[in-house]
This record gives sequence, C-alpha cells and structure tokens, in this order.
Amino acid sequence: MNEQHKSLGEAYNETTYPLIGHSRRNVEVLLEAFQPVDGSQAGDMYGNGAVIEDFQKFMADELGKESAVFFPSGTMAQQIALRIWCDEAELKRVAYHPLCHLEIHEEDGLKELHQIETILLAGEDRLITLEDVQNLNSDIACLLLELPQREIGGQLPDYAELEAISAYCRSQGIKLHLDGARLFEITPYYQRTAAEICSLFDSVYVSFYKGIGGIAGAILAGDNDFLAKSKVWKRRHGGDLVSLYPYIISSEYYYKQRIEKMGRYYEEAKELAAMFNQCHAVVTKPIVPVSNMFHVYFQLGKNQLEPILMDIYNTTGIGFISYLKEASEDHCQSEVHIGERYGKTPREAIQEAFRVLNEKLLEAVHP
Repeated sequence: MNEQHKSLGEAYNETTYPLIGHSRRNVEVLLEAFQPVDGSQAGDMYGNGAVIEDFQKFMADELGKESAVFFPSGTMAQQIALRIWCDEAELKRVAYHPLCHLEIHEEDGLKELHQIETILLAGEDRLITLEDVQNLNSDIACLLLELPQREIGGQLPDYAELEAISAYCRSQGIKLHLDGARLFEITPYYQRTAAEICSLFDSVYVSFYKGIGGIAGAILAGDNDFLAKSKVWKRRHGGDLVSLYPYIISSEYYYKQRIEKMGRYYEEAKELAAMFNQCHAVVTKPIVPVSNMFHVYFQLGKNQLEPILMDIYNTTGIGFISYLKEASEDHCQSEVHIGERYGKTPREAIQEAFRVLNEKLLEAVHP
C-alpha cells in the first residue's frame, strides 16, 4: 500500500512495537487459550455443564459474591441487572453518569427494551459525588457507578467517597450496581482486592475482553436470588447460546495469565503517561493515571497530527496510538490502555520515539 494512503490504524498495526493492549485480536488469541485444553472435555449447553458452572463459582468467589452468571456481553448483563432492581423496587428509574456506556453506546437499549427512565448525575467532565446522589430530586431504584469512568480518562473517586456513596445508598434503600468492566485494573490504585471493592455494591459486572484480553463475555455477580432472576432474563434476551465454552475457556485462561500483572500494567501506564506529558502540546487525563488506561490530548488538529505519527511509526517502529478522535479544528485525542505489549518493548526505543515526537510537535506548533 502506498504510504500516503495508509490510515493511522494500518500504520500502527504494521509497527514493530505497538504499545497499546495485549496483542492483535486475531484467531491466535483463541488458539493460545485452547492449547492446554483436553479436546475430550465436555462443553456447556444452554447455561449448564461443568465448564460454565465451575467458572461461575470461581468468579463468584473472586468477587466475594454468593453467585455469578456468565453472559455473552456486558450490554446484556447490565440491562438485566438494572431491570431486576427496578422490578424489585416497583420503580423504573435509575441514575448514572452522562457518559455511561448504557447512555452513549447501546442505542437506548435500556429505555427501548425495558422502559426504564434514566437520571444523569454530574457533569460530563467529572465524576459522580456523594453530594450528587444526596441531591437527587427523584426516587431511584438503582445507582450505577462505573469504575474507572472510561470516557473521562479512566478517573476514579477517592475510596472514602466510594464508601460514603455505598453507605448512603444502603441507608436509603437504593441498590448500587458496579459497571466494573475494568474492575481488575483498578485494584492496584485502590490497594484493595476485587472482592473488597465489590462488597460496596449489590451487583457487579466485569468484562473478560478488555483488560483481561479474552475473546468476549462478562460475569454478573450478586446474591443468589438476584442471579436466579438474571438467568430468566438471560434466556429472554437470547443469551443462553447453545454453547458458550469458547468464551469461558478463553476468559479463564487469560484471567489466570494476567490477573497478577495488573500492578505492572498500572506502573507502566504511569511511565508512559509521563513520557506523553513531557512532549510539547500534549497532556494526559488524568495527568497521573489511576489504572492501566488514560486519555491523551494533542494541541494539534487530527489532519496535522496523523502524518506526523505515521512518519514516526515508519521510521522508529514504535506505535503510540491506533486512532485519533477530532475534538476541534486544532485539538484531537486518543485512548491508551496498557497490556502485554508495552513491557515487551525496549525502553530506549520508546524514549527515542518520544524524542522524535516532541521534536516534530515543536516544529508543527511553532513553525
């Protein structure tokens, strides 16, 4: 392909050392997970069988909950969780952040499929606080908190604030649900186990393809009665596929491979963010990451920055980011999340690539 017609994503994928994530999401991810598996092992069928039941029990223990159910997607799991809490309260109203996944990425599934009213708490650029919850003008069945809040750079509240919100919700009879798609990635910052964090919540969703790097799938965890109801709704949503074992086996494999590495990913994210922040006209949000992810903002338009990055990718073999999102005519941004790749990249090569980036940004902003 002619270099001048190559997209940033294509250029990134062709670098020797792409810095983001674990690996390319190709079939090799599944093949690796199945290498240690005995081919005669029985699969699951419509939610039953040792392969799914054992994993659900394992994850319930990891999250400190009575029960857990494996879902093919977090979108399905979370809509069902909120529906159950609304039915129990006989009140179809919930609250969450304006940039919650259910609000901006699910085509209003919660509202269209379940007729649940939503209240948006806090501004788009900040976290939900205890004061926001206390100042609610309407009764709600459930409050959803996303930890970390992805769309604003993966920010997190102080743990004391989280405990206070949890205590207040319990005192008011409000169920508290955790969108913990990236739950495991925040344990190093909070210095708490996943189970300790989950103890503040009535129900919890975790993802197995984000920080864990599995194929797909999610766990919904809570008490026995809640999960029994979730199984009924899972069937209603078409979530009881005849077999889910490809997702379950890959989820368990990569969970056990990577759960102990979350601290390393967190430290490496802070290291990488510091290098971005040392460059001219670049800032990360947060300045110091609180998980293995952060957003990076450039004081340069997307059309100006893309050729600069592609040139650096071609000359250094280092790939910083795979896409740019235009914020305005002269600003753009991207998201960074650290996995296996960063630790396998020579630090001197990364430092040299950032030296070149800083040099080229200085030339572009001050020609």
